[in-house]
Amino acid sequence: MAKIFSVLGRAGAARVAAPVGKALLRAGVTPDVVTLIGTGAVLVGALGFVARGHILTGLIIITLSVCTDMLDGAMARARGYSTPFGAFLDSTMDRIADAAVFGSLAFWLGNTDHPLPAIGALICLAAGQVISYAKARAQSVGFECNVGIAERAERLVIVGVGGLFYIFGLDLVFWIAIWVLAVLSLITVAQRILYVRKQAAGMRTPLGTGATGAPAPERAPGTPTAERAPGTSAAERAPGPDAADAADGDSGDPVSSPGSGAGT
Repeated sequence: MAKIFSVLGRAGAARVAAPVGKALLRAGVTPDVVTLIGTGAVLVGALGFVARGHILTGLIIITLSVCTDMLDGAMARARGYSTPFGAFLDSTMDRIADAAVFGSLAFWLGNTDHPLPAIGALICLAAGQVISYAKARAQSVGFECNVGIAERAERLVIVGVGGLFYIFGLDLVFWIAIWVLAVLSLITVAQRILYVRKQAAGMRTPLGTGATGAPAPERAPGTPTAERAPGTSAAERAPGPDAADAADGDSGDPVSSPGSGAGT
């Protein structure tokens, strides 16, 4: 159900984001600036309001801020190109925003004599980061990992709807929503692990081989190690197996994919 709501909401938001994104581009605003502003607003809503128990105000600010996930992608599509740094920045800021939201919830609940929901919020915090990392790591070693019943959009919808129930005095519904989200997040982690395990079944990487599986060339005794040419940047060297660890792939509308829809 949350996935249906997120898809419908994304379709409607995309129609609004397109003209707004074009207007911002004409004003000289870049997608990266929108990403940073949106993340800053989430931090204000989460740390400044949710952490102090002002759920309604925090929820409004966070909801409006999350819309920037659609806006920066719309701006990238409008200008016809994206940048690798934009994709990296968008994914990184999403992780910071998610940590702020669930960390603030856990802090507030832990200070209001509600230890069980606080534990649930901590599980959501940890599992959310693992969900994103699992996809990034899978992609870095050549596997697909676009599976899971609680991706980022669904997680935000569930906590947002639960927060609305709390505002109207239905505290128990909010506590249940947090734990439902915690369980769904753990299931999503398991789904991604099993999905990659299935793809990797039977594959072996002999020791002493490179990323392509070819044997690493031996260096004759006394042969000096090849030196990097002067002026060659670190980015021009071939990445190692952990080069994509920082990639996310769980953002709402990555700037790197001008034609993409929802992320993980």
